[in-house]
Amino acid sequence: MIRLNKYLSAAGICSRREADRLIESGRVTVDGKRAVPGMHVSENQIVKVGKKTVHTGNERIVLAVNKPVGIICTEDRRTKNNIIRFLDYPQRITYAGRLDKDSEGLLIMTNDGDLINRMMRARYAHEKEYKVTVDRPLTDAFIREMSEGVHITDKEKKLDAVTRPCKVTKIGKYTFSIVLTQGLNRQIRRMCSALGYEVKKLVRTRIMNIELKDLKTGATRKLTDQELKELYEQTETGTNAGAGNASEPRS
Repeated sequence: MIRLNKYLSAAGICSRREADRLIESGRVTVDGKRAVPGMHVSENQIVKVGKKTVHTGNERIVLAVNKPVGIICTEDRRTKNNIIRFLDYPQRITYAGRLDKDSEGLLIMTNDGDLINRMMRARYAHEKEYKVTVDRPLTDAFIREMSEGVHITDKEKKLDAVTRPCKVTKIGKYTFSIVLTQGLNRQIRRMCSALGYEVKKLVRTRIMNIELKDLKTGATRKLTDQELKELYEQTETGTNAGAGNASEPRS
């Protein structure tokens, strides 16, 4: 934590004395609330002078990325088609949870290690939403069983578990949406396989309050101030926005 006037000074906004005047005048906000003299802030908080967001030299970067199929979530640059080399971002960032090679859609990439740790805390059961296409027509029984929980096993991975109840919605003859709050390896693919279905396409469309929407495949965008504010609030309290609440499923 750092005193707010020092934070503003380090960001090159003004001197500490002038920062105190700005704070006293009500022009400075922290996470959307009016700042008070003498308060401390962290790098994870959103500080503004008027409408301008203030960044220190170590700018916090949080990106939404639409990962293509075939790109691997690993920091090992020796691995062909890894996400770090694919993005080639000018500053060091990494992923807050993975998607497997055959899946596509939303990744959160950031240089904020604290945010990653909070997003990955299983006890908070943060929501991830996916759109899934399978190889044969969906039945009411399939939707019900997926929703209620499926027994999945893998001796090699030492996996033997019943998945948590979750929200599953049919959106087409072969396509459904699912909201997970659990972090089992390749969970959706294993659930479908256990019920006699094969996943043909899997797209993550939402992580907590962050949505993929119309972000093009392979593209990135910085999160808005409002998205960041909500994301940090949710990771601190364990609440969720959107349809339903874990560490990251590699689905």
